Parts: sequence; C-alpha cells; structure tokens
Amino acid sequence: MSTITTEELSATTLLRFATAGSVDDGKSTLVGRLLHDSKSVLADQLEAVERVSAGRGQDTPDLALLTDGLRAEREQGITIDVAYRYFATPRRRFILADTPGHVQYTRNMVTGASTAELTVILVDARNGVVEQTRRHAAIAALLRVPHVVLAVNKMDLVDYREPVFAAIAEEFTAYATELGVPEVTAIPISALVGDNVVEPSAHMDWYGGPTVLEHLETVPVSHDLTRCHARLPVQYVIRPQSPEHPDYRGYAGQIAAGAFRVGDEITVLPSGRSTTVTGIDLLGEPVDVAWTPQSVTLLLADDIDISRGDLIVPAEDAPATTQDLEATVCHVADEPLTVGHRVLIKHGTRTVKAIVKDIPSRLTLDDLSLHPHPGRLTANDIGRVVIRTAEPLPADTYADSRRTGSFILIDPSDGTTLTAGMVGESFASPDPVDDETDDDGWDF
Repeated sequence: MSTITTEELSATTLLRFATAGSVDDGKSTLVGRLLHDSKSVLADQLEAVERVSAGRGQDTPDLALLTDGLRAEREQGITIDVAYRYFATPRRRFILADTPGHVQYTRNMVTGASTAELTVILVDARNGVVEQTRRHAAIAALLRVPHVVLAVNKMDLVDYREPVFAAIAEEFTAYATELGVPEVTAIPISALVGDNVVEPSAHMDWYGGPTVLEHLETVPVSHDLTRCHARLPVQYVIRPQSPEHPDYRGYAGQIAAGAFRVGDEITVLPSGRSTTVTGIDLLGEPVDVAWTPQSVTLLLADDIDISRGDLIVPAEDAPATTQDLEATVCHVADEPLTVGHRVLIKHGTRTVKAIVKDIPSRLTLDDLSLHPHPGRLTANDIGRVVIRTAEPLPADTYADSRRTGSFILIDPSDGTTLTAGMVGESFASPDPVDDETDDDGWDF
C-alpha cells in the first residue's frame, strides 16, 4: 500500500484564485496580462488574439480575449460566464476563475470564489469603491476567502498619483475589515500597460510592495490536514456482483475535507451507525490513506445500511444532525425568495424538501446595516434565513468546513438554483423566530 505524509501534502504549490470587480474595471485584461507576461500563452492562442484585435482596428493585442471565450462575450465586450484558466510559473501552479463584473452575473462570482483561496478585486482608479465592489467584498467575506487583493487598476489614467491609490486602499480596507476579511493587500496597477502585474512599474516608484504575480506566488496556502474535519459524502454504492469479488461492497465519493485512513473508526450520518474502515481503493489500487479532494471507495468492516446522500465522518468528530438550519445566503435567482417558499435543499450529495421559515434580515451594502425581517430576498441580495428541512441533515458550520457547511436551494418545479447558503455565517445575531406549523403538505 502507498502512503503520503501531511508534510508531503503541505508541499503542494497550488493556488486557486478568482478575480472580481465591476464592469470595465479590467479583470479580463489583467488575467490576459498575467498569462501573457508570465509566458503562459501558447503561440497559436496569441496569434488568434492578434488576428481578432487587428480585425477590430486595434494596434495592439486585446489581452482580454484570452479569457472572454464566448462569442457573446466578445461581441458585447463583457465577461458573462466564469472562465477558468490553468497556468504555472516555476514557483507555483494556479487555477484561476475570471468572474463577471455585471451585477446581473453576481451569481457567477459566487461560483468562482466558492473554492478560491484568494480573490483579486479590481477597482477602476477613476471611480473608486462602488456598490459592486462592496458586494464582491461581502461575498468574499461570507465565503471566507482567506486572502483578498485589492488591485487598483488604470493608474495610468490618473497619472499614477499616489494619493488616489491611498484613498481607495484606505476606504476598501476599512470596509473589508468591518466585514471580517482577515487580510487585504492593495496593489496599484495598470493591466493594459503592465505596471505591477508581472513586472514592477517604472511609473510608481512610491510603491514598494509586490507585483500581483509576486504576491500570488508567495501568499501562504495551507494544506494542513490535521485541522480539517474528515468528510465523505456518499455518491454511489458499488456492488460489482462478479465471481472475482462476490462479497465486495464499497462506498464511493469525493472526500470533501480532511483524510481517511485504514483502521479509522467512522460514523455514518444521519443514521449514526458506526464501524471501521478496512480498505481504501483509489483509482483501482489499495492505499492506506486518502485525502481531499480525491475520489475514493471506502470498504467497511460491517454491512450496514448506507446509500447515496449519507455522510461518512470520523466517529469522534461527527457533526450534529438537525432539521433547522440558520444560514446567511446570497440569492442568485431572478425569482424572489420569500418566507414560506417551498424549496429543495442540496447539501453534499443529499437533496431533501425544505421550507423557508423566516428571513430575519437583509444586509445593506452601503453601511453594512441589517434591514430586519424584509420578507423576501431579490436577485443578488445577501440575507439571513431560517430553513426547516424534511429530513435531518448533518451540517457543519461554514467556518469549520466550506464544503459540508454550504448548500444550495433549488426550485422544485424546474430545478433552478435559487440561493447559495453558508451554515452559521452571520454579520449579526438574528432575532429568534417562532416555529410555526405549515398546513399544506410540507409540514416538517
């Protein structure tokens, strides 16, 4: 059997990061500049960009085209979908999510930042911090992205003036700190020209900090398994029914957090039954340890009832199961979310019926005040909700696990994603709500 130590895993140099900002703040240009100046662009890709740019009458390549891959994006000149790019430097590998800036596509920013360890939020130096900047900062705080970079872009259009950068950095940092963002690094840049993106700027000798790429290469990324709660949502029960393996029964899924080892005592939720891990299969080979985000099959000592949607956890570290979830959500659908709304809640691999019992508050982005009991959340609103589920769910708090502390609400009529939620997250303590009984067949 193969083994790997926590120290070996911690040496992995992979950074997942996302970009965000308002429309025309230059996100795609920044990403294109990063890829171009770090020599991560293939020759045929650059030739295609140069050809399209020349067809538009542009003298220089439009580097934004390296990420705006959809035809609709190129025609409108905006980013619509989340564009994922993979590149590497000698110091680190990167998975980048370039997210849309238009308020209509805020839901895509939630998607892109949900797995990010760092978010780059761009601000146009001419406009400063605007509402969408504050919304993106709030989402980064809710999603507990540990590192935030404020990239003050288009410094060339304000004559590279230090006071302009300093004022924006001070305003944003104060706002982000109030939200609970643990770390903000402010960098003045010009993505179009290349100042402080990969190479230091010759126009801003007053700035002594890192370039964007230097910061991305050196920001600490933790892979310490000892601090993770091991979680495996069961996706599939494997019973091959073959002569070679007549008694084989495995429980397959992607490890959401932490690590599992042969010999571990585990508990299956929500049933609460316990047993021992007797084997782990990874890519058809037995191993004695596996960790997130590997997809594995666990073999257990006892033949107990386990099905898709169950959660396998260490016996000494099992989360409580509950039918009442309190969470902060970002509503992403055009249809409002209202008190009494019948929904499906998808948590891990489990999907159950649920009712929105209350909406205690909605966040006001301008001053971070809470609007009490708004009754509904509309598209892009951030608010506090109380949800009653038809069946118990083993939910961690989002602070403990970004994977098993998160969920989505789904419209049961057409499968539309309504809301992304974080269990236990809150900007302030909500008022208590009465546990009222529903009388139309969804009484939980």
